[in-house]
Amino acid sequence: MGDLTGLVAVMAPFLMIVGIVWIRSRSKLEEKRLAATAENSAEKAAQYASHTTELEERVRVLERIVTDKGYDVATQIEALRDARRIEARLEAHEPEVRS
Repeated sequence: MGDLTGLVAVMAPFLMIVGIVWIRSRSKLEEKRLAATAENSAEKAAQYASHTTELEERVRVLERIVTDKGYDVATQIEALRDARRIEARLEAHEPEVRS
């Protein structure tokens, strides 16, 4: 029984040191993981912000097109295309006049 008590007396401090080292290494590993996650999140947030800015610029351009005369021009072009289609259909149905 004396040998067992001596072994426990020697092993207890050793196990405590191993436990402390293990806990510290796990803590450092967790800190690194959190830092990497935060860095990744910051990078994604920057990408989203950039994409949002790009989309906002595109919407501004579209707003200008719609509110400027450019929109009227586009509408007029479409009306001309429709008129040409109607004329082509009418011509296809009229009998040809031969001289």
